[in-house]
Amino acid sequence: MAREEGNSSGFRVVDRRAFAANGSRKEDIPGEEEKGKAAAPDRSAPREPQGEPRGPYDEVSSGFETLVSYLSTTAMFQLGLIAGPSGERIPADMPNAKRTVDLLEVLQEKTRGNLTASEARLLEDVLYELRMSFVEMQKRQPRKSK
Repeated sequence: MAREEGNSSGFRVVDRRAFAANGSRKEDIPGEEEKGKAAAPDRSAPREPQGEPRGPYDEVSSGFETLVSYLSTTAMFQLGLIAGPSGERIPADMPNAKRTVDLLEVLQEKTRGNLTASEARLLEDVLYELRMSFVEMQKRQPRKSK
């Protein structure tokens, strides 16, 4: 289903998705023959960083840490623990803070076994701190009377 049209820009777009729009698996995936027959790396065991970045996985690692940092900062902002850009305190937005913490939990669950020890520790530490902060902020919220 790859569509290639004459294009003066020199770019070629090839659909390499493994599944068709109806959800069935495609038999012939364009570009697969270009990959060669190299063995896939073993991703079952957690990776340990070894010195300087050596490949695309190390770049992803720093991206992973950036993602965790971004989400944790967002959660702290939503909990009212971080001042806004102008220095003003923003009231806590507990429902959205919970959603952001839940996203980090999903990230932890879906990446379990595929993280380096330091990435797993970072995620665990961030989640622990955010959960404790969330509980503390909930205690400070005024109770709604029924």
